[in-house]
Amino acid sequence: MTSPRKRGRGARARGDEAPLPPIPTLAAKDPRFLLVALVAALCVAAAVTYRASTTDQWQHLLVGRVIWETGSIPHRHLWSWPTYGQPEPLPSWGFRALLWPFWRLGGVAGGQAWRWLTALGAFAAAAWTARRLGARGLTPLFVVALSALSYRARGGLRPESLVAVLLALELLVLEGRRARGHGGGLALLAIAWAWANVHLSYPLGLLLLAAHALAEWLHRRAGGRAESGERAAGSAWAAPGGRLARAPLALVLAGAVVVSFANPFGWRALWQPFEYFLTWRHEPIFANIPELAPLTRTWREYLRSGLPALVVAWPLLVVLRPRGRRFDLAEALTCALFTGVTLLNQRFLGLLMVAEAPYLARGLSAWAGFVRWPAWSVRPTARAALVAAACVLVSVPAWLDPRYPWGIAPRETFLPVRACDFLQRHALRGRLFNPHYFGGYVLWRFWPERALLPFMDVHQSGTPRDRRLAAYCFANREAWAELEEERGFDLALLDGHQEWTAGDRLPDFLDADPDWALVFRDDAAAVYLRRSGRLGGAADSLAYRVLPGGSETAAALFARAGADSALRARLRAELERAASASPWNARAHSYLATLAYYDGDLAEARRHLEAARRVEPELPTVHRRLGYLLMQEGRWREAIREFARELALGGAPLDEHLRMGQCRERLGERAGAIREYRRQLAVAPQDAAARRALERLGGPQ
Repeated sequence: MTSPRKRGRGARARGDEAPLPPIPTLAAKDPRFLLVALVAALCVAAAVTYRASTTDQWQHLLVGRVIWETGSIPHRHLWSWPTYGQPEPLPSWGFRALLWPFWRLGGVAGGQAWRWLTALGAFAAAAWTARRLGARGLTPLFVVALSALSYRARGGLRPESLVAVLLALELLVLEGRRARGHGGGLALLAIAWAWANVHLSYPLGLLLLAAHALAEWLHRRAGGRAESGERAAGSAWAAPGGRLARAPLALVLAGAVVVSFANPFGWRALWQPFEYFLTWRHEPIFANIPELAPLTRTWREYLRSGLPALVVAWPLLVVLRPRGRRFDLAEALTCALFTGVTLLNQRFLGLLMVAEAPYLARGLSAWAGFVRWPAWSVRPTARAALVAAACVLVSVPAWLDPRYPWGIAPRETFLPVRACDFLQRHALRGRLFNPHYFGGYVLWRFWPERALLPFMDVHQSGTPRDRRLAAYCFANREAWAELEEERGFDLALLDGHQEWTAGDRLPDFLDADPDWALVFRDDAAAVYLRRSGRLGGAADSLAYRVLPGGSETAAALFARAGADSALRARLRAELERAASASPWNARAHSYLATLAYYDGDLAEARRHLEAARRVEPELPTVHRRLGYLLMQEGRWREAIREFARELALGGAPLDEHLRMGQCRERLGERAGAIREYRRQLAVAPQDAAARRALERLGGPQ
């Protein structure tokens, strides 16, 4: 719906209501509309085309495969060894069963096809809903392209991808019902049934129904009819169902609750989200999962996608309505529901983007009618070109976000691929310890082998005591000792990225324990074997003698290696073994560069640093150290670029600005050097070298 526009401030002051001619609306069949729709669809598809780092997808795929291969839905826990065989509901079984055929037919490409289809399906339904709400023209297409940029954070092979489609369809049915005043009952029951079998977030679908039921009841009490000009007889939404089609939405809601029990696990499956809210979310292991953190704490991570602006814009448009548009209670309740749960738990931000898109499009479309646009910009061809360009331009910052690298293959540096190869090659089996997020990939590689099931899967399975100790054992030596004594682990598969988990010192604990031996280490993972267990012989034959797995232990060791050439030789041999065992070993190359520098072999140090950079461009310190070497070669401009790249990683600055200032001095760039020295003093006020350089150049401090 295009609202009338006033002639200007003077006209409004005089009360002159004569509108400007309305902006011509492009029909949905117009080639220019279809071209913009294609651009928006490509933007949505591009938003979910990135190399995923989530490890949960491997358990989803494995469980889907088991369902298809066995022809049944497991009712017992088969995914970790401490609680193997115990009865339990299987979360998201419907999603997993639907996902597996895509992967079986196409592998990685099949998984990407799922991501494209679900994202495009959800936002196509959202755009359709926007048009049913009265948003005309091209605004809905721009809004879905913009919303997809924030949706992408949850756009992996997750149950929420299918839930997004169900949510979009539910909104489409509900708004179609509001347009006529009845209908859609059977569709709403089908969506409720599917949602309960797809994901634990099914209460959101029921609450959305409840919001519309309340709005409908109040509307009918006030004697209202359908809220648009559509007639039921001619509507494409005229659905079969007789009395159900005309039943109050409150009765449909009651039916939706009932059909939700039609799942393989009955009330036990429906109780799980409430059990999480009442009990599990208070456990330390759940409180420390990043994706469950509140958006109020992490909103800065989404600035490139514009998420904070969208989160604020929807409530504002609910309250600030153009003249002539009534307050929409159903929209207000929907906004409160999805904005509220997302602020408390960022896991729901993908659903928020799907829910807000139709209403945001309607609000922006209405307000656009009150803007005096240049005459050339309201011409259909010009508007189509502008909106298509806007879809692309707003997407560029998010597309360039290094956290979402282009491609469709999984990011293997986040997965224990070579570590599992090592376990397979040496037939290492026993009671495994692993962080829960590695559990899915271990299952993918080794299930149904009972001898190498994970200790904990992606759902944090296990007893409450297991979960409590597992939450603390990475940072607390006593918690690890308790857990180790109770469970008698034979081997440990640990995350190689210690720096990603605050306080993770478990590899250092195992380095310091003579009963544990490091046998494999790359960027993604470390494998330790217990010498006193069933794998003692393998531990003795495969162990590294001096190379540690933990960062603290390594720092202390390399401090000694600077003055001990014999230790350097032993370390070099073991680091070369580690580098040859995995292509993803920037860490080993970085350490080898340090040893080469100690030996005075700058060319070798540079070779290893460049190898580390090729494997992991974001590895801390590599660019800085390359900058040092380039300075020694007098390559000042290249050194500046390396220091700038180090700063771009976002870590705490060390002396990068000081070194860039020195490089610019050598290049004769006095003003640039002064600027860099001042920046160095801003981050390190006690830096005497930067202060002396400023005094020498006569620059202000």
